[in-house]
Amino acid sequence: MDITLATPLLAGLSPQTFMRRHWQKKPLLIRQALPGVVAPLTRAQLFALAAQDGVESRLIEHHAKGWTLRHGPFSRRQLPPLGQPAWTLLVQGVDLHVDAAHELLSRFRFAPDARLDDLMISYASDGGGVGPHFDSYDVFLLQIHGRRRWRIGRMADATLQADVPLKILAHFESEMDWLLEPGDMLYLPPRWAHDGVAVGECMSCSIGFRSAARAEVGREVLQRVIDAQDAPAADPLYRDPAQPATDEAGRIPAALQAFAGAAISRLVQDPRAVARSLGEWLSEPKPQVWFDGGASVPAQSGVRLDRRTRMLYDDHHVFINGESYRAAGRDATLMRRLADRRCLSADDVRRLGDGALHLLDDWAQTGWLHANA
Repeated sequence: MDITLATPLLAGLSPQTFMRRHWQKKPLLIRQALPGVVAPLTRAQLFALAAQDGVESRLIEHHAKGWTLRHGPFSRRQLPPLGQPAWTLLVQGVDLHVDAAHELLSRFRFAPDARLDDLMISYASDGGGVGPHFDSYDVFLLQIHGRRRWRIGRMADATLQADVPLKILAHFESEMDWLLEPGDMLYLPPRWAHDGVAVGECMSCSIGFRSAARAEVGREVLQRVIDAQDAPAADPLYRDPAQPATDEAGRIPAALQAFAGAAISRLVQDPRAVARSLGEWLSEPKPQVWFDGGASVPAQSGVRLDRRTRMLYDDHHVFINGESYRAAGRDATLMRRLADRRCLSADDVRRLGDGALHLLDDWAQTGWLHANA
């Protein structure tokens, strides 16, 4: 992807310019971002996907008595009739199950893969929606079938409606109002309030991005640093030869507090250990993802990553599906190319060293990558 080239996907902006002007700053309405867009799957296929175990789906209905929310899987009989208004089926992570959805998600790789999350598809009957709400992450809302009216506004009040199974804003004020046709798209930064309502039957794609809170990042990374630690044979014990007698037996000694602080500081004093743990966490597949066993890579064959595989890298490591590997030299260059392009040509594979080739073969047998057709 040439990030300097203007593209209809971003309203004639280059990815470079879009990220500078709009990313996490201000919304952007994009008419005909994808002219002639074709839905990654049909309505019937989406309903069939929502019926599968291991696929995250939700059914939201809005009626005179209020809102209802149910979690899948759903058989077709559990879904409302098509002619019933004001219901919405949300199917998460469609890119994990459908190649066309994965290819659509890949168009947004001008943002780092470490931030790119998944592609959700929303099917709605006339009047369907999920109410005015906000997201804590960036999102692209792409219309792929029918029409949807979007109202958006800055969020002045994050108070939510009480006794509602959804996170619906109690006070929503619209500043802009647009009707999106197939191929139109709307970009929203985090915490912009929005309300989308189907005008007739419609399908929309939501391209979302990961946005973990600082506490979550710290917890996940620190736990992996701890798990990777090998306690030295002579790991010092806490000692307090200067501890005086006390008449405050319940008070924790300041020296013990300092010892604990030093122990934690020692865990994170190695930047590479922290970076390794971060990469392992960021490349971890989602809980519902599993891989079928594959076959070895034939000689003279290129390879491509499975659509469910997450592969990242930093200056010293390559990460794939929660595992980390030290990488340097030509092998590192080619492994980074695999992460960036999600494929390697046969010529690239032939240039890999024996150790890297062995890894590719292991990954292929695990189903993480496949030989090019």
